[in-house]
Amino acid sequence: MTFDSRLLSGIGVLSAVVEAGSFARAGEAMGLTQPAVSRAVARLEERVGIRIFNRTARAISLTDEGRRFYEAVAPHLASIEDAAVAAGGTKAAVRGRLRVNTDGTFGHYVLAPRMGEFLNRYPELSVELSVRDRMGDLVADGFDVAIRFGEPEPSSLKARLLLETRVLTCASADYIARHGEPGHPNDLATGHQCVLIRDPSTGRPFEWEFQRGREVVPLTASGRLMVNDTGSLLGACLGGAGIAQLLELYARDLVSQKKVVLLLSDWAEETFPLYAYHHASNLVSAKVRAFLDFVGELAA
Repeated sequence: MTFDSRLLSGIGVLSAVVEAGSFARAGEAMGLTQPAVSRAVARLEERVGIRIFNRTARAISLTDEGRRFYEAVAPHLASIEDAAVAAGGTKAAVRGRLRVNTDGTFGHYVLAPRMGEFLNRYPELSVELSVRDRMGDLVADGFDVAIRFGEPEPSSLKARLLLETRVLTCASADYIARHGEPGHPNDLATGHQCVLIRDPSTGRPFEWEFQRGREVVPLTASGRLMVNDTGSLLGACLGGAGIAQLLELYARDLVSQKKVVLLLSDWAEETFPLYAYHHASNLVSAKVRAFLDFVGELAA
């Protein structure tokens, strides 16, 4: 197929629709009517030779072919914008809107408190920070980057390891006064209440594990309270409801301030990884590069 310069304008409309989530909102953002946006997408589908969107009366979604096409062209579109900004002689290459998908633990306790610093660094950039239980479809949902704990699942996305944080076992001083302090991981199996946190991918509690050198002790923790987010886990632990496993990334200050007691410190060598995900391409936009560099600083 010979190059058609009108493809660029159609791809720009496609990007706006994916980011906005509807033809109407994309039109508002671009100063176009909804029918004009719809016609532009239809022309792009005709030129490329695929159906990009599934359309219903209430919603639109990318087809499988449309998703693959968008994943391939979106980084190039961002790079064209970056090149145009650089050619204009401005240093503000990091600009526009950045949409970030993050889990609650990192979003609430690490990222959100430092976003003011990031925005001050790049005054022409705006950020939409979305906290979600699961990453979902980064492309179909219009996100530029995602930050998630846990090992990566098979995906077409590029995954970058940011850090590995230790898993700490903690309880309140009040809980320890009432139930005593365990001396070995196996002591948790009897006479103690553990605060469990639900794994969103399975619906079951996360398994506990204790590591000391090469010795590993798995534990099926039990307790009468299960939560589904870190805020509730922390609240229950601080309130004396039981023993909890917390990530050192956000729990180190609680330990140093003696708000919680670190238990089984000799068995705290298990780590949990934090990954950044973005579209798999060597052409990463300036705003995504800047954000990944900033998160890397937070993780250091």
